[in-house]
Order: sequence, then structure tokens, then C-alpha cells
Amino acid sequence: MCAHQSSCPRTEPVAPHVVAAHPEQGWSLRCDGVIVFDDTGELLPDGRVVAPHRMPADRLVAAA
Repeated sequence: MCAHQSSCPRTEPVAPHVVAAHPEQGWSLRCDGVIVFDDTGELLPDGRVVAPHRMPADRLVAAA
């Protein structure tokens, strides 16, 4: 059984693990109740939203 709960601090050394993955829909549910989206956004158990952490386009590397 996982010891993570929605009140776990985000600084824990052991990251919460995925308990339900739906890559075809673009999201995963972690054991701490957080829904993580493929665009790096998050929906927290209390309903708060963490905006996607997108890298600026000028820092992306293109393969030739």
C-alpha cells in the first residue's frame, strides 16, 4: 500500500507513483490523488490547477 496522501509535501524524496494511466486520453492518476496531464499541467485533489510548465520555443532543439 502506498503511504502518499493528498497532503504529502511535494518535497518528499520518493515521488508518488501512477495508479491509473490513460495515455490515449493524455492523463494519469497518481497515488496522491493528483491528475497529471501530458502537457505537464496538473489537477490537484482540492480542485486547484497547476498550469503547464512549457519550455520556450527558442530553447527547443530540432533534429536535422
